[in-house]
Amino acid sequence: MSGPQSRRFDAIVIGAGQAGPSLAGRLTGAGMSVALVERHLFGGTCVNTGCMPTKTLVASAYAAHLARRGAEYGILFDAPPRIDMARVKARADTVAANARANVEAWLRGMAGCTVIAGHARFEGPDRIRVGGELLTAPRIFVNVGGRAAVPDLPGVRDVPYLTNRSMLELDRVPEHLVVIGGSYIGLEFAQMHRRFGARVTIVEKGPRLIAREDSDVSDAVRAILEAEGIAVRTGADCIRLAPRGEGVAVGVDCRAGDPEIVGSHVLLAVGRRPNTDDLGLDAAGVVTDARGYIQVDDSLATNVPGIWALGDCNGRGAFTHTAYNDFEIVAANLLDGERRRVSERVPAYALYIDPPLGRVGLTEAQARATGRPLLVARRPMSRVGRAIEKGETQGFMAAVVDAETKLILGAAILGTGGDEAIHGILDVMSAKLPCTSLQRAVPIHPTVSELIPTLLGDLRPAG
Repeated sequence: MSGPQSRRFDAIVIGAGQAGPSLAGRLTGAGMSVALVERHLFGGTCVNTGCMPTKTLVASAYAAHLARRGAEYGILFDAPPRIDMARVKARADTVAANARANVEAWLRGMAGCTVIAGHARFEGPDRIRVGGELLTAPRIFVNVGGRAAVPDLPGVRDVPYLTNRSMLELDRVPEHLVVIGGSYIGLEFAQMHRRFGARVTIVEKGPRLIAREDSDVSDAVRAILEAEGIAVRTGADCIRLAPRGEGVAVGVDCRAGDPEIVGSHVLLAVGRRPNTDDLGLDAAGVVTDARGYIQVDDSLATNVPGIWALGDCNGRGAFTHTAYNDFEIVAANLLDGERRRVSERVPAYALYIDPPLGRVGLTEAQARATGRPLLVARRPMSRVGRAIEKGETQGFMAAVVDAETKLILGAAILGTGGDEAIHGILDVMSAKLPCTSLQRAVPIHPTVSELIPTLLGDLRPAG
C-alpha cells in the first residue's frame, strides 16, 4: 500500500470565517502558496448563523413593529399586518447564501490559493491531515470559530432545544419561546420573535440582564423589552427542563413569579465555545485554556512558533470585527514590517435589539474600579431631536472621561442609531485624542451624533 499523499505549501489557513479568506488574499498577494481548508460552510458564523441572517431577521421584525405603529405616524392600514414566517426565513436564507457563495467564489478563484474541503487535524507543528491527505507548511493559521455552548442543565438531554443555529431554521412563529440566557444573542432573538407574534419569556440566572453592562443600561434594556410584552425572569438560581405535552417545562427558582414556565420552544443562549476540541492541537503542542480557547500572545501567535490563532477560537474577542482585526494584525506584522498588537484596539460592540446599544471602551463600573478621578455625563434620548422626530425616544447616552488626561474611557449609546453614532467616540478614542477635540466638532443636524459634543459638555465629577 502506498502512503498518504503529501503536499507542501508556504502557509495553511484552517477555516473560512471572517479572518481566514482575507488572510489568504494577503498571503497569496505576497507570492505565497496557500492551502485554505474548510470543513463545512464558507463565511463562518457571521455569514451563516450570526450577523447576516440574524440582522436580516431583526430588520423584518422592525418592519413588523413599525407597521403596527403606523397610526402614530399618520399611516393607516385596513388590517393589522400578518407575518409570513416562511418568507421572512427565505429572505434571511438568501442573504446568507449569497454572502457564502461570494466568499467561496473569491477563494476558489484566488491565484495561489488551493481550497480543500474537509476536516483538518494537526499531526505535528507544521503538518495537518485532511482525510487521506497530509499538508505541510511552515506557517499555519487557525481560524475555526466557535459554536453555541449547551449547559449541563437538569433535563437538558430529555427535551428538544434550539441554539442560535437551529433558531434560523424555524419557518413558523413559536407559540411561546422561552429564552434561557439574558445576554446579547438571547435578547435579540427574544425581541424579534415577540415582534413576529410569539409569547416570549427570558430566563436569566443572574440578578439582571446583560451583566457585563452598567446596571442602568441593564435596567433600561429590561424596560424596553417588558414594554413590548416580553416576560423577564431574573435570579433563576436553578433552571431545569422537562417534557410537557408538546412543549417544554422550564423550572426556575426566582424571587418572584411562577416556579414553572411551559414553552412551545426553548432557546439555549448561554454563551459560546470554541471549535478546538477536534483539531488535534495536542499533536502540535498548542496550549489551550480550560475552556478550549487557544492561548495567544499580543500578536496572536501561539506558544508554538509558526502557528497563529485568529477569531473566536482565541478568546481575544467574540465579534466579526475583532476577527477581521486579528487578520489585519497578523498580516501587518508578517508582511508589512509592523508591530501591531491586540492590546492596542479599543473594545467596542453593539447589541442589536431595537433601539440598539452601541458600547465602546470601559463601562462606568470598570472605570471606577481603576481608582482614577472621573468625569461622567448622561443624556436621555428623549432630549435628542432626531429621536423625537423618529418617534423613538427610548434609552440614553452616557460617557466616562479621565478627569486628568481628558481621555474618553468609555461610552454607551442606547437609542436609535446608537450602533452608528458610537463610532464618533470610538474614532476619537482610537486616535487617543482628548474629549475636548470632539466637543469642538461641528456635527450635522439633525442626527444622533450631534448630541455627543453636548453630552461631553455636560461632564461632571463622578460622585
